Amino acid sequence: MLTAFVLVYLLITILIGRWAARKVKSAGDFIVAGRSLPLGISTCVIFATWFGSETMLGATSEFAQHGLIGVMEDPFGASLCLLLVGLFYARKLYRTNLLTFCDYFRERYGRKAEVVSALLMIPSYFGWIAAQIVAMGIVINTVMGVPHGTAMIASGLIVMAYTYMGGMWSVSITDFIQTIMIIVGIVVIAVIVVDDAGGMQTVIERAPAGTFRFLPEKDWNSWLHYLAAWFTIGLGSIPQQDVFQRLMSSKSERVAQYSSYLGALMYLVIGSVPLLIVLCAQQLYPGLAAEGTEKILPNMVLQHGNLFIQVLFFGALLSAVMSTTSGAILAPATVLGENIIRPFFKDITDKQFLRVIRISVVIVSAISMGMAFGSQDIYELVASSSVLSLVSLFVPLTAGLYWKRSNEGGAILSIILGTAGYIYSEVAGTETPSLFVGLLCSIAGMLAGTFGWKRFAVTLAR
Repeated sequence: MLTAFVLVYLLITILIGRWAARKVKSAGDFIVAGRSLPLGISTCVIFATWFGSETMLGATSEFAQHGLIGVMEDPFGASLCLLLVGLFYARKLYRTNLLTFCDYFRERYGRKAEVVSALLMIPSYFGWIAAQIVAMGIVINTVMGVPHGTAMIASGLIVMAYTYMGGMWSVSITDFIQTIMIIVGIVVIAVIVVDDAGGMQTVIERAPAGTFRFLPEKDWNSWLHYLAAWFTIGLGSIPQQDVFQRLMSSKSERVAQYSSYLGALMYLVIGSVPLLIVLCAQQLYPGLAAEGTEKILPNMVLQHGNLFIQVLFFGALLSAVMSTTSGAILAPATVLGENIIRPFFKDITDKQFLRVIRISVVIVSAISMGMAFGSQDIYELVASSSVLSLVSLFVPLTAGLYWKRSNEGGAILSIILGTAGYIYSEVAGTETPSLFVGLLCSIAGMLAGTFGWKRFAVTLAR
């Protein structure tokens, strides 16, 4: 019966994507849903940006091993990101009426900055998408017994198919429905397992020492790594195309801003529920961790849950992962089509451009599936995809919005030095987290490039 449910669910998802494709009349419809999403749908779309494998499987695994201190990156960092977007970025970016972040870099800094930012942004998504494909493969393998590799290919093709058909319209409608399934599924399961474990007070009292520790040790190095965990998604995902694209799909700048606030609140609250469930699972069934902490939740549901619980859990899990994957595929595909391919065709029509974006969806999906087979560690794949945008794109984006003196030279040097500093720190194994090395280099590049570029231009003029 559970297998039948999964098959029906996947079929319904494809049909919804096909129905949503009817709304696509132009490239603008495909990329930003015609900038027409109301507050309710926009909030669900923004909430679903990262609520996927990392939250349901990766973060619960970290929580099971390290407690609350191990999940600063997600859900806390992700919630921080959405809050900051609403406070400082949503309205300013919505007014630009652009399709991609790299379009903003072109308008603010020039074509060179556009190309450099696009070449860095596109590959930063591959690890993230690959992590979702791995997670979908785990779910289908666990439920149906299909070989993991086959399950990854099948699930990846399904998400690619409905994204290819309807673009942001498909992403938006499926995200809205899937968000409802996520909330209903994990909340009902949480109520049941907390009751089975003896109630909330009993669960808290029986938790291992240090489970709810929120701050690190008092030494400098511990604080640096703690802040790095907050910044990875908290700041690093601000200059990401999936966030930008979902904001641009709102019907007004007010909706874009308020959906960011509501999305942040939802992410923090709903993202904490799987942590509570895994804490109860550890107390009720301590032997589950023997097969790996990432499988504690699915194994608990399969071994100890009735059919109703199984349908709720795997429906929620599939919903979370698929909603994240579809948007993550569309984001780099849009950048590839808009900022890399389109400039080579001066007189391209809207219909031809739409075809280019759809072909880009296929290309991004294929590369990501290849990465999924190369590494199947969800936490590792997500971490590798989140830091690059922080050390390369966060500083020039923020400077472009809030510092009028910033210029093309500063932006390009900021991107290059930030990336180089991060890579050096990773290779050298510096004690300071690589994220901070890259971020400081990016800031230095912006300052040096901005002031040095002007002097260089004056020298040339003479």
